Amino acid sequence: MPGKDLNRIKVMLAEKKRTSKWLADELGKDPATISKWCTNATQPPLESLMQIAKLLEVDINDLLRFEEIDKESEA
Repeated sequence: MPGKDLNRIKVMLAEKKRTSKWLADELGKDPATISKWCTNATQPPLESLMQIAKLLEVDINDLLRFEEIDKESEA
């Protein structure tokens, strides 16, 4: 599924009034890596998604986008 926005990290950061720099600092990751995750250029590993959900105090499902996958599987 190249080119699809699979995660909602950027959206959830905005909702929680947090920045990608804050997330990079909290996870000990390079800000460029977080930027790639936020723009969906690359996807974080499951362990990182779990950490992000915990840091943002959201359910991991809130970080994922399912509706696009469902539409494609119906086609």
